[in-house]
Amino acid sequence: MAANKDKIDDAALALLYITLHDDNRAWKGMDWDVLGRLHEKGMIHDPVGKVKSVVFTPEGLERAKLFKEMFEE
Repeated sequence: MAANKDKIDDAALALLYITLHDDNRAWKGMDWDVLGRLHEKGMIHDPVGKVKSVVFTPEGLERAKLFKEMFEE
């Protein structure tokens, strides 16, 4: 079965939004390949490093609000 990586990335971005703190940071408890793709797409700043969170870009933060569409009742 082939997976649609764009849909996976959107879901991961929305799930990162759940851990939003300090205005634009999220805990990076995601698969490294997914975080790498989100970085390549300009949704988050470089996830590599010792810091345990990633920083959303302005565009990424807006897109992460998909969480509301995907998961809110």
